[in-house]
Amino acid sequence: MAVTMVLQILQKLFTSSAAPAAVPTGTRVYAVGDIHGRADLLQTLVDRIKADAEENPIERRVLVYIGDYVDRGLQSRDVIEYLCSDPTPDFEVVCLKGNHDAWLLDFLDDPGIGPSWLNIGGQATLLSYGVGLSAELEPGKRLQAASEALRSALPSHHLDFLRELALSHTEGDYLFVHAGIRPGIALDAQREQDLLWIRDEFTADDSQHGKCVVHGHSVSTAPEHRRNRIGIDTGAYATGRLTCLRLEGEAQGFLTT
Repeated sequence: MAVTMVLQILQKLFTSSAAPAAVPTGTRVYAVGDIHGRADLLQTLVDRIKADAEENPIERRVLVYIGDYVDRGLQSRDVIEYLCSDPTPDFEVVCLKGNHDAWLLDFLDDPGIGPSWLNIGGQATLLSYGVGLSAELEPGKRLQAASEALRSALPSHHLDFLRELALSHTEGDYLFVHAGIRPGIALDAQREQDLLWIRDEFTADDSQHGKCVVHGHSVSTAPEHRRNRIGIDTGAYATGRLTCLRLEGEAQGFLTT
């Protein structure tokens, strides 16, 4: 018991004395949370990011989108088109894959996942591309027809955008992923399934991961700031609050709609 207590005390001392997370000198990072079909909020937030960057010049500006561009909100097509238009040419832009983005791609290849995808907001994405669900067809054929219609309606640059999404990005002491990481597994050995889908096993864990993990996926009314992670999914599609984490040196701040 005494040894255990000593180890716990030493662990707390080590944790408290650890240097704060930081991004490289001369770099500012803006990380945007889950958009979910809210092109209106996205454009407003990007305008605020650009205004902040103009008011505070710095050598290198990095803009990271944390994933989930589609579903739930009614403007999924508009979100992807806006991002493809390169609205921030003076920034290094990194677009990460979210589980909803992966689900859309999966639906193109396997209409059988349709019921699950539609239940979590996929129908809003279909509608944004002008695709409906025919009531005249039996369920299986209805989903097959919708999958084929979506593939035809997707502009080639939208499909390229979705297929080229990254799984993670690192800046200094920060790791950016969509959902989180599997605790206890080396960062370079994480599975795509966990990076896109993990929730409670990650958010409930308070151990250090080697990097401060910036993520979305798990909705909270305000950004979740923990010693080992920062959650920035504030449920934009329902709340109207799209959040951006601003990192410079050891400083952390937020911009929001």
